[in-house]
Amino acid sequence: MGRISTGHGEVITPAFLPVGTAGSVKAMTPAELVELGVEMILGNAYHLYLRPGSKVVAELGGLHRFISWCRPILTDSGGFQVFSHAKLRKVTDEGVTFQSHLDGSYHFISPEKAIEIQEDLGADIIMTLDECISYPSGYTDAQDALERTQRWAERCKESHRRMDQALFGIVQGGFFKDLREKGAKDLVRLGFEGYALGGLSVGETPQMRMEVLDTVISILPEEKPRYLMGIGIPEDLVEGVMRGADLFDCVMPTRHARTGYLFTSFGRVIIKNAQYVKDERPLDANCGCYTCRNFSRAYLRYLYMAGEILSARLNTIHNLWYYLSLMKDLRQAIVENRIIEFREAFYAKRQDACSL
Repeated sequence: MGRISTGHGEVITPAFLPVGTAGSVKAMTPAELVELGVEMILGNAYHLYLRPGSKVVAELGGLHRFISWCRPILTDSGGFQVFSHAKLRKVTDEGVTFQSHLDGSYHFISPEKAIEIQEDLGADIIMTLDECISYPSGYTDAQDALERTQRWAERCKESHRRMDQALFGIVQGGFFKDLREKGAKDLVRLGFEGYALGGLSVGETPQMRMEVLDTVISILPEEKPRYLMGIGIPEDLVEGVMRGADLFDCVMPTRHARTGYLFTSFGRVIIKNAQYVKDERPLDANCGCYTCRNFSRAYLRYLYMAGEILSARLNTIHNLWYYLSLMKDLRQAIVENRIIEFREAFYAKRQDACSL
């Protein structure tokens, strides 16, 4: 267990960051996030640059003031978002030229521009610009992307001016052990306030994902935060913590909430299923969230099938509570030196999912 100190407070690790891509964690108010115990959220520089504009946010006092969030914020540089809009972008050593997915307008982001955008936003933790590649990709493509990412990391560090922001480097290298090792070692030599593992959750198997983490994690300094980017299923959080990762983020708990996919201590619940029409039980009897304390599975199903806005809100409250509680329990298991036992109990409970 560790602590990350920022100008907007401390973050106790390991920690999960709800994703507020465009400055809003969907279906939730900042006050509700605080009540749930969220210590840090993630915003995305790509989306905030396009709308409302990073300069607009800066003129309005920075992202914290703009969204009325007084706790820490981490912003991703947008490398993954540019990757996800592959048909709209062109990558060169100088940077990325891309078309906005909003209106088709053309933009160019260099490493220096990525830092400028994030400094305008004023996040507590900011990321270097990286090139994320698809899976599967050949060795040459992965090597080229890694080398470009490393050059960009150097330029990001050189252009970084705000000392109230911690700059994290991002390890790339595809699914090739030697490239990942090289990427991690080169970033450590450059020296950053923290290190992230990117280029995952792009179609690989969970086993491949953990093999990459096993390769990289021992190279990254223990005294610096180690951030597993975009990883979100509960099993990956448990396995990531077991291996020494400190920070996690993913849209999964909020996005899945809006599609009626709910996480419980015993596995998933697809609330639209007909078996819940008359089910008077709470979603998860072991959960202390507002949703589980007050509403039945039958009501949650009714709301979802009726398309009520309250469905997204109650489901999101529950899923975020589950994720935050899982991280809290993992932290306690680390303190009590029983992380292995926790992992065994975690999987044993999920074998009972059929009882739902």
